[in-house]
Amino acid sequence: MARILITGSADGLGQLAACQLAQQGHQVVLHARSPERAHEAQAAVPQAEAALHGDLSTLAGMQQVAEQANQRGRFDAVIHNAGLYQVHRLELTADGLPPLLAVNSLAPYVLTCLIERPARLVYLSSSMHRQGDASLQDLTWQQRPWNITQAYCDSKLHDLLLANAVARHWPAVLVNAVDPGWVPTKMGGAGAPDNLAEGARTQAWLAAGDDPAAHLTGQYLHHQLPSAVHPHAADPAVQARFLAECARLTGISFPATS
Repeated sequence: MARILITGSADGLGQLAACQLAQQGHQVVLHARSPERAHEAQAAVPQAEAALHGDLSTLAGMQQVAEQANQRGRFDAVIHNAGLYQVHRLELTADGLPPLLAVNSLAPYVLTCLIERPARLVYLSSSMHRQGDASLQDLTWQQRPWNITQAYCDSKLHDLLLANAVARHWPAVLVNAVDPGWVPTKMGGAGAPDNLAEGARTQAWLAAGDDPAAHLTGQYLHHQLPSAVHPHAADPAVQARFLAECARLTGISFPATS
């Protein structure tokens, strides 16, 4: 059985993926923003091995989660599920970063760099990534009016760029991105039309599936099937620029050796 870390698993898709994996007999480690939320997450998934805590909107919180993860030993898979959407005003963190950029884009990068390399990595993207801005200009929104929808689209493109870059640099790791659909979570809203359980199934399958179909890399999947991507998502030059921007904003360089 596999050991799997799932960020942002106190509720929503992360919690549901944790339940699915735990029911299959896998060892699951949860993550939540605070100790209180971590306690609630553990109570909701009592089969879980543990629940880490750390605020992924801050660089210190990202490093805290990575340290806790490494203290527990190597994971077979990490699902980068944590995300924000409803950030209606641009308010910068103590690191000078928009929280949405920090949680959705930079936290997966930092955790990928700092957590001991697993056998599989799964990144939560979205069909909205297709409206993302591949120019990668003004990631911190200092030179343009804040637009929550565009910021979210950009962040989901960032997740796909990161997944593709990691897949290219680390060929021994199975690395994929997922579109879970528009599902009725706290982020998606109660009126979202897609099936919640189906939305979590693909990331759980990619993290621990034994069938040959789950042993793929560098793909973007919706309900276990390949889906259309932004025309620049597979461009190594755009991926390299994104890694460089992440390194500049976080002070952490990507360990590109295979």
